[in-house]
Order: sequence, then C-alpha cells, then structure tokens
Amino acid sequence: MSVWDSLVGQKPIVDMLSRIAQGDPSQLTQSWLICGPPGSGRSNMARAFAAALESPDHGMSDEPTRITQQVLAGTHPDVTVLATNKVTIGIDQVRDIITTSEQMPSTAPWRIIIIEDVDRMLERTTNVLLKEIEEPAERCIWLLCAPSAQDVLPTIRSRCRVVNLAVPSPTAVAEFLTANTGVELKIAQRAARLSEGHIGIARLYATNERVMSDRDELVVGVLNLARASDAVLLAGNLIDNAKGQAETDANEWSSRQEAEFRRINGLQEGERIPPKLRGAFNQVAKKDDVKRFATRRTRDVLDRALNSVASIYRDVAVLQNNAEDSVGLINLENRTAITELSVRLDRAGAVARLDEVARARKRLAGNGNPLLTFEALFCALIP
Repeated sequence: MSVWDSLVGQKPIVDMLSRIAQGDPSQLTQSWLICGPPGSGRSNMARAFAAALESPDHGMSDEPTRITQQVLAGTHPDVTVLATNKVTIGIDQVRDIITTSEQMPSTAPWRIIIIEDVDRMLERTTNVLLKEIEEPAERCIWLLCAPSAQDVLPTIRSRCRVVNLAVPSPTAVAEFLTANTGVELKIAQRAARLSEGHIGIARLYATNERVMSDRDELVVGVLNLARASDAVLLAGNLIDNAKGQAETDANEWSSRQEAEFRRINGLQEGERIPPKLRGAFNQVAKKDDVKRFATRRTRDVLDRALNSVASIYRDVAVLQNNAEDSVGLINLENRTAITELSVRLDRAGAVARLDEVARARKRLAGNGNPLLTFEALFCALIP
C-alpha cells in the first residue's frame, strides 16, 4: 500500500500532492497551509506529503521504504513535527523550530517542518514565524495545519498555498474502521455517522464503549430537559465524565512516555533508574505536563460534547424542513424523541438553540468556567 492509502475521502488532494511529489516542480511551493475540519486527517496528510517528498519512491511502493517509515514514525532527522499537548504553542518552541529550519537537510532532499494546529499560536508567536514563511531557507518546506484558513492570521495565510480537505463521507469512514480496527460493520457504520466525518472520534466511538455510552447518556439527557434542576445535574455529570476521560488519557500518556524512555535506554519495566539517568527521567511526563495534557483533553471532550448537542438540533431542523431523505439524521437511535422535539419547537427555536451551543463554545474558548457554561447552556435548551 502507498503512503496515501490511510487517508480517507481525500482523493482529489491526494492525486494533486502525489503528482507534485513525483516531480512537478512548477507546483512545488515551500510554504503550505493544509486546512480541514477536525478529524479530516490534515496532520496525516502533511506527514504523507512529507514522506512522498523525501522518499526515493515518492511513497508509491506497496512496501514502504525505510525513509517513509521514519517520516511516518516521526524519527526522520530531516522532518520535524511541532505538536503540543498544551492549549497554545509557545513562542520559544517556534524560535527553536525556526533555528532547525535554517539548517541544510542531512540525508534527504528537503528539510520539512510540520506544525500541527498552527491556529493554537498567539498573535505574537505567529509574527515570529512570519518571516520564515515568507522567505524559507533554500531547502526547507513548511507544512502548516489548521481547521480553516480563517483561523490563521492573514499575513501567514497570504504567504502559503492553501489546501482544503473535504469532510470524509460516513461510508468512507466506516470502510476505514472495519479495515483498521476490526470492528463489526454495524458498529463502524454507527460510529461513522455519529462522528460526522471525524475519523479520530469515529475510531474512539468504535473502540471505546465508555465514550459511546457517555455520548448516548448526554443526548438522552438533553432530550429530557424539563427543569433547571435537570440542567444542573446534566452539566455536573458531563463535567465529571470529561474529567474522568481526561485523567485516564493523561495517565496512559504518562505511562507511554515512561515506557518509551525505558526502551530507549535499555531498561526493563520496574528496573531501577540509574543515578546518571534520573535527571532525564524526572523530565519525562512531569506533573505539570500531565496536568496540561489533562486540561487540553478535558477541553477536547467538552468540545465533542458540544458537537453532540448541536447534532440534536441539526436533526430537529432536518425534520422540520422535510430533508431527512436527502441528508439523513445523525441520532437515528433517538428519532422518536427528536421528532417530538421538532413538533414542540418552531424553526426559530431550533436555530436559537444552535446559537446557544455556539455561544457556549465561545465561552469555553475564552477560558470560561466549564460547569457554569454548561449549566447556562442546558438551561437555555429547555423547551
């Protein structure tokens, strides 16, 4: 399989980038902005493009070359990936990667810099990056990733070639899940539908019963809202579930970091850390880093919850406009309750509740208190 085969529902973009990587110099620019909604695979697209540019076979062989394997694994010396588990990308991280970008490639044709979630940069951090994007080093290619071009400062956007990814279809996502996770087709189809084209969330729904159960509980809770006390209880349960998921993920991440440190240094599990390595070991998965990881993961869970709530009123609007045959429902399992809600609400009421979800999202982005934000949201959703 080629390096492009793991990318779901992006054939036009794959064809274009593959052609460029195979030797169309007129199309190769040194600054790229790869945009796509969360879960569309923009960071995977950037890695695949980097592998195609660096590998002699341009990523087209059935068996990946050693270079392709290194790029995809994040171990190639000439491909650097800047990602963060924090809420924002720090200015010092950007300065360090700019220094790296100015070095000539050591073994490959290009030095490639991939920045995931460039929209997480503050404006002053982005300004530090601007000059390098405008005038890259001779053998350096920048691959920036963001949800949309509008999430990036115009000064950066105007100096990059923008590539817009599509939202993968439920059918394509379901086929990907059955091929890569081994789940039953019925489970894959439901996960693909509920994820609304987000590949990572679809995989999570298909393989994690707790996450799917929490979503089902949230949807039923929103549909049964009748009093302010219901809203307060539902918000409390949601925050508790989000924190529980985040803590579990943070502990797993910390364990993986420590296990990788032991593997690199030839230490067995449970073996005592030698004195000369203790300083380095103490820097692995520090308490502050775990706390930051948990904070960001909590935000991710709450953002996913907002998408689930919005899908309810999207389905209400679909039924009110007799559009089910053309676009379908997301929450098919709750069709009866959603049909009843579509009768109780008028069209303006459905739109107003979608606006409330957008307002809650904005409050969370502004570091609003999550519990108060969701209490206010659920109170506003009561019919």
